Amino acid sequence: MTKNTTSTFSLPDRDGLEARFGVRVASMLGERAQSTAPDIGERLRFAREQALSRAQAARRQVQLATAPVLVSRGRSAALGSPLGWWFKLGSAAPLALLVLGLAGIAHVHDKAQIAAVAEVDAALLSDDLPPDAYTDPGFAEYLKTTRE
Repeated sequence: MTKNTTSTFSLPDRDGLEARFGVRVASMLGERAQSTAPDIGERLRFAREQALSRAQAARRQVQLATAPVLVSRGRSAALGSPLGWWFKLGSAAPLALLVLGLAGIAHVHDKAQIAAVAEVDAALLSDDLPPDAYTDPGFAEYLKTTRE
């Protein structure tokens, strides 16, 4: 009883097997080519040359298909007309607006802090207590006891 087994090879193993098979076939053909008639040998040589030229043409087509493609927007982009500068300026405009917006936010924040400090200063100066009383440790204890 024979078992039917199939084996699968990984890609590197398969490539190695194919290469070894190709070498064996080429060596057998080389041995047999010396014992063939001259007209058959000439036809085989011509077929080999055609196959090589077709393989080279196919490689060139693959290289051309995978080559990067340069796309221009016509004459204006190729000559560097002012339209290209306007496009660059338009691309930089959002960044400039962002920087101006952040500077405006910082300015408004600084103004709000100045107003808050001025309000505290005005409250301190208009109060009945002298400013030195606020730095006295006993005053902090007094505030804690009076609030409870």
